Amino acid sequence: MENNDIVYGVHAVTEALMANTGNKLYIQDDLRGKNVAKMKDLAAEKKVSISWTTKKILQEMTDGAVHQGFVLRVSEFAYTDFEAMLKMATQEDNPLLLILDGLTDPHNLGSILRTADATNVTGIIIPKHRAVGVTPVVAKTSTGAVEHVPIARVTNLSQTLDKLKNAGFWIFGTDMNGTPSTKWNTAGKLALIIGNEGKGISANIKKHVDEMITIPMNGHVQSLNASVAAAILMYEVFRNRL
Repeated sequence: MENNDIVYGVHAVTEALMANTGNKLYIQDDLRGKNVAKMKDLAAEKKVSISWTTKKILQEMTDGAVHQGFVLRVSEFAYTDFEAMLKMATQEDNPLLLILDGLTDPHNLGSILRTADATNVTGIIIPKHRAVGVTPVVAKTSTGAVEHVPIARVTNLSQTLDKLKNAGFWIFGTDMNGTPSTKWNTAGKLALIIGNEGKGISANIKKHVDEMITIPMNGHVQSLNASVAAAILMYEVFRNRL
């Protein structure tokens, strides 16, 4: 993981321990209750040492975030190799890959991971540069989904999209003027691009898009948060495939 190589909060810590990525568990020394007992048992099962620590130190470790009394030091996040993800996706009947073009807000990435896990998304692809990677905030916001959704980090999104097209994927993007999501043909191999929070999909990436998709709206504000838009479209694909 980037930054401090930690995760925090009950759900994120539990999922990381279950995934065998934990190295050392810090528990607030005055914490009581069933969560403490469960976490102690899980740490013992996974042979992870426990350090009883003051709330002040835990706040310093997490930069003041809501940690619920649990902080886990973890191994560096293991990104999935793109070629391995592509091979895995091509073995599925109707894979959906999500491509995040320059998202910078870790809360958005965490929320997207949470929805991706709920809707059977095959994997998520992010760029190495000028975009958020997997951080402690991402892990916390995802409530553990980061341990279950493969994430590939690539140097060149344009080349990655070319490889997806060669593998038979249809490339979709999001735009104000596109096919309504209610009329979206979601059959086959899909790759969906979600653009940057402020600028949307970059011009060089738009060139690779086969079809733009629009989320119908009837309010005064004609745009949605990136993670909300992604969630609506992920569920549209999921619903059509039930």
